Amino acid sequence: MNAPALVTSPATERFRVIDRCAINALLDELACYPKPGLVSFVDSGSHDDMSAATFLRSIEALRGYFAQMAAAGADDASFRELNVIGRTAEARMFDATGGRNTHRGAVFSLGLLAGAAGRRTRTQKGAGSGVCEVVGRRWGEEILAVARTAKDTSHGDLVRRRYGANGARDQAAAGFPTVREHALPAYRQVREQASNPSAAAVHALFAIMAALEDNNLLYRAGPEGLDYARTAASGFLSRGGMIQKDGHAQADAIHRRFVAYNLSPGGAADLLAATLFVVAWEQEAF
Repeated sequence: MNAPALVTSPATERFRVIDRCAINALLDELACYPKPGLVSFVDSGSHDDMSAATFLRSIEALRGYFAQMAAAGADDASFRELNVIGRTAEARMFDATGGRNTHRGAVFSLGLLAGAAGRRTRTQKGAGSGVCEVVGRRWGEEILAVARTAKDTSHGDLVRRRYGANGARDQAAAGFPTVREHALPAYRQVREQASNPSAAAVHALFAIMAALEDNNLLYRAGPEGLDYARTAASGFLSRGGMIQKDGHAQADAIHRRFVAYNLSPGGAADLLAATLFVVAWEQEAF
């Protein structure tokens, strides 16, 4: 079921463009391969309960949500108001996937970035990674305040209590530093040298994996699994990543090992979608 249509306004087309950028980012993240342990059109990675078809249903259910978040951001909505919109979209996702968590993290992170993009359209043209900082400046304190009082049972919250690890809320409150400082530079490096968006996305994913304290990895495999994944990603990047001649084959071999060990860097996948949204939004001008 799609989100209700937006009320027509002079800014509606801009919000629709933001929605399209976010939906395309999710589609591009799904199409990206090799992604260690993650679902793609090639295989289901370390997930035996979902497939690319599950993700496509989820993405379709989210169509229109990001435009709503953009409109709310343009209206200077509080985080609590944005959270209500996000929870409704999350329910549509679960309904479309039969209760499977395909995009809960993306609903949160990408939704906030869409809200920030909407907020920026009020006063200026252009876009870019500045939307990351907008999230931290406008909603960061409230995100952390809500997190302190939330009684959630998500994997991220369980990992936070067990290991003291940071999660998606901390990334958002800080303005998505992993996206700004690691993923975007890695993506642009490959685009400049190879002009291949798919290879650039894989390279960016490995840069995220090397830097991120991924709660999904911690939940599935504990600190040992996280350390293994970060070491594998760092080693791949140190050898040149997707710029090296056999980069695709090396990434594919790492993917196979992740599947064998049942590892899945879901937090990194969410930040890859956020990165691809920023890249798409950088190309838009109003």
